[in-house]
Amino acid sequence: MSTTKSDLDLQTYWMPFTANRQFKGAPRLVKSAEGVYYRSRDGRRLIDGISGMWCVNAGHGRTEIVEAVQRQVAELDYAPSFQVGHPAAFELATELSAVLPGDLGHPFFVNSGSEAVDTALKIAIAYHRRRGEAGRTRLIGRERGYHGVGFGGTSVGGIGPNRTPYGPLLPGVDHLPHTHDPERNAFSRGQPKHGAERANVLLDLIALHGAETIAAVIVEPVAGSTGVLVPPIGYLERLREITAAHGILLIFDEVITGFGRLGSPFAATHFDLLPDMVTLAKGLTNGTVPMGAVAVRDEIFDTFMAGPEGAIELTHGYTCSGCPLACAAARAALEVYRRDGLLTRAAELGEHWQSAAHDLRGRPHVIDIRNIGLTAAIELAPVPGKPTVRGMTALRRAFRKGAFIRVTGDTIALAPPLPITPAQIDELFALVAETIEEVADL
Repeated sequence: MSTTKSDLDLQTYWMPFTANRQFKGAPRLVKSAEGVYYRSRDGRRLIDGISGMWCVNAGHGRTEIVEAVQRQVAELDYAPSFQVGHPAAFELATELSAVLPGDLGHPFFVNSGSEAVDTALKIAIAYHRRRGEAGRTRLIGRERGYHGVGFGGTSVGGIGPNRTPYGPLLPGVDHLPHTHDPERNAFSRGQPKHGAERANVLLDLIALHGAETIAAVIVEPVAGSTGVLVPPIGYLERLREITAAHGILLIFDEVITGFGRLGSPFAATHFDLLPDMVTLAKGLTNGTVPMGAVAVRDEIFDTFMAGPEGAIELTHGYTCSGCPLACAAARAALEVYRRDGLLTRAAELGEHWQSAAHDLRGRPHVIDIRNIGLTAAIELAPVPGKPTVRGMTALRRAFRKGAFIRVTGDTIALAPPLPITPAQIDELFALVAETIEEVADL
C-alpha cells in the first residue's frame, strides 16, 4: 500500500544514527534510485555522492543483481548454515576467494560489517588459544577508527561519541593514535608524506602489555567514517612489520575500502600488503541484501581444522549466515564488478576526481582536502563554539540542491558509485561548491 506525505507516520520508526526529532520536522526521503542518482519522494533527482552509505559500488538498480535475487528467492528463500548447506554459499566462497589477495580466503559469512568485525576479533582470540597461547586476549584498535556497532567493534573503535554512552565496553582493549596531522599534511593529494612513525606507538604498547598478551591489531586501511583519513606513506607497511615480528594478527577492516573503492579490488591489493584477516561487507552485495564476511589466511583456517574431525571448529555464527538471497546478490555483484572493470575504475578516474576535489581549496572555511581512489573529504572549519553545525547544515542544503552527501562532524565525505562519469564528477563537486558557499556565513 502506497502512502502520501500527509498519511506517512514518521513517529513510529526509531532511526539509526539520526537526530530523530530534527529529521522528522523536515524529513529527507528518497523513493527510488538508478545508476548514480536517487529520486527524492517529491520527485527531485539527487546525485549520489556517497554510494548510499559507502556500499552501492556498482551503482543503483543493477538488473543483473535484481534478477539474481529474484531467481534465488523463487527457488530457495532460506536455508540454515548450521550443519546444513546450500550450493550458493560454497560457490560464492570460491568466487570471492579468487579475487582476494595472497592466501586470504575461506570466507565466514555474516550479515553486516559490525558482525564481520566481532567475528574477526573472536577468531583472533580463539586462534591463539588453539595454538596454546591463551594469554593473547588483548585487542588494539586506533583512535578515530570505526568498526561497526557491536560490543567488540565499538570497543576497538575510536570515535568518542560512539563509545561514551555505553560505559567501559570490553576490557583489555587499547588504541593506537590516529594519523590525522593537518599541520604537516593538509591538502595532501593521495597518501600524505608525514606520519609513518605513528605506527611505532605499537612498540610502546607491546612494551607496556607484552606481546604475549596481544591477539590482534585492527585498522581501517583508510579510515572512512571519521572523515577519510588516508594512511601516511609507509605507515601500514610499518604496522605489518611490527605485528609480524611479534606474532600479532593484523586485521584490515575493508568494509569500506573493499571492492574497488581505491582503484584496486581491495586496500590490501592497493597497498601490496597481506594482513592476516580482512572484514568485508557493503560492496560485497552492492548494498542490495545485508551481508558481510571475514576472510582469513590459510594458516589460521588450517589451525582450526586440526582438531577432532567431528568437533565444531568455531562455535560462532548467525541465523542468516550465508543467506541464499545474499549469496545470489554477492555472486551477481562480483560478476558485474568483473565484467564492467569496476574493481580498477577508480584508478582510471583518479586524476579527474583528485583535481575536482582539490579545486575546492580556497572556498570559505575549507581547511583541508583529502583524497585517495574514489573517496574524498572536504574538512570545514567549525562554527565557533558550535561544532558539527556547519557540517549538518551542509548535508541538509546539499540534499535540497540535489546532492546526496555524508558528513562526519564538519567534514564532507564523498565516495560515489564507481560507474560515475567525469561529467557527473563535475556535477557533484559543483553542487558541493555551492553548498560550501551557502554555509559560509553560519
